[in-house]
Amino acid sequence: MDDMEAMKKVENDVGTVRIANEVVGIIAGLAATEVEGVAGMSGGFAGGIAEILGKKNLSKGVKVEVGEKEAAIDLYVITEYGIRIPDVAWEIQDNVKQAIEDMTGLSVVEVNVHVQGVDFGDEQEEEAEEEEKEETTHRVR
Repeated sequence: MDDMEAMKKVENDVGTVRIANEVVGIIAGLAATEVEGVAGMSGGFAGGIAEILGKKNLSKGVKVEVGEKEAAIDLYVITEYGIRIPDVAWEIQDNVKQAIEDMTGLSVVEVNVHVQGVDFGDEQEEEAEEEEKEETTHRVR
């Protein structure tokens, strides 16, 4: 893929402005993680478990297709346990569409949200600690 395919190009009287696909991906990733209920972006499955990417890898949980004036986005996210997934997905779509259109001038035609997993956060850690305490109590007796 050459530079022309990998970037959105805008020409005006002064010159040309090019926006790389990765920039659109980072904007989409940041906009998605701003939504309450999103634990993080997903880098795919490792051993059957979706891995959560940190802030430095936001564009890796995003697939972007940019044309002359339009963009289509696929987001791979991990949600927090206990939230209503469809509500969070709709909010992600709105936030990502708005951010990309405001920052790049592209028209966003699709924002597809792929929920790759659920993060149990502290709840899972608390359960593990309780199980460990129970095992210790049983051994002591």
